[in-house]
Amino acid sequence: MSLKDQVWQTLRRIPYPGYSRDIVSFGLVQKVNASEEKGVVAVALAIAHLPPESRDHLLREVDRTLRALPGIRAVEIVAVAPGPARPSGTIRPHGTWGAGGEIAGKTRFLAIASGKGGVGKSTVTVNLAMAMRKREAKVGIIDADVYGFSIPRMLGVRGHLFSEDGRIIPLEREGVKVVSMGMLVKQEEAVIWRGPLLHKMLTTFIRDVAWGDLDILLLDLPPGTGDVSLTIAQELTRAEMVIITTPQFAATEVAIRAARMAEKVNMDIAGVIENMSYLQVSPEGERLYLFGRGGGRELAERLGVPLLAEIPLDPLVRECADQGNPVVLVAPDAPVSRAFLLAADRLLAAAGAMPSHGTRSGR
Repeated sequence: MSLKDQVWQTLRRIPYPGYSRDIVSFGLVQKVNASEEKGVVAVALAIAHLPPESRDHLLREVDRTLRALPGIRAVEIVAVAPGPARPSGTIRPHGTWGAGGEIAGKTRFLAIASGKGGVGKSTVTVNLAMAMRKREAKVGIIDADVYGFSIPRMLGVRGHLFSEDGRIIPLEREGVKVVSMGMLVKQEEAVIWRGPLLHKMLTTFIRDVAWGDLDILLLDLPPGTGDVSLTIAQELTRAEMVIITTPQFAATEVAIRAARMAEKVNMDIAGVIENMSYLQVSPEGERLYLFGRGGGRELAERLGVPLLAEIPLDPLVRECADQGNPVVLVAPDAPVSRAFLLAADRLLAAAGAMPSHGTRSGR
């Protein structure tokens, strides 16, 4: 193994302060030079933006760890600022990837937004992804709810992210590729980050993950219209928004704010999904509209976009999510699963994105 490779391997063993993930996975190692003849190693670390205590800790730790390597006589470390954001125009065509990890030009980006919490946005995201897989679309998920990540649990994905040749390798479930802050920290650990670190993590998930040739990339946004939504709009100028709401006025009133934010950043709205629309205890039983009726349809009409589906309230959805098995996989013929499949079909068909590389299945 070359000295340079040894250095990269060693740096992968240095954790980011307070986290179990290493500084390479966090994208902090910008460049490594090594001279085996002279025994000199030079490392550029993108840590100039970090708090002084974190920056100084990493400088000391990298210096100490590298000097312990056999044959090392000198270590030079330079603290630099994170690299500038790539212009939107660098997203590459023809389904290819650049060395920096640009996403394929044919990929469709769907930001799943709600405006408020508690409407089942993450539940919709994971089941929508699985429904699209049943139609043989190539799908990825970015769990962009950095503070309230829940996608890994709902998908039943366990494990940590790792990097290979400078690229982050996403985890998978049933062919759906996924990255999440929940794969970088312990399940019960609180993420306490300011805007710059949040922005850095999201851009890393977008630019530096080995997504491959995707048809759809779903982005599960946190509630509200803050930093995350702005980062997504800045990084993915072709992104569209899917708005999740429940039927009651309190939810649709807030959801309209997410739509107005999308308009301000020139993001198209692909449609509205109404979740928890009704409860039907038995196939022949009466539908109970526990949260009111028609709010999603009214919202879609106000925005001039399609109502993609009305998802019934079914306890099975919660049970499956807690077990890490999306309901679309467990009970594909259940009314709630058929509603998710309907939304998936409409989204795929709307973009002409129904893949031609396989036969549609899951009917």
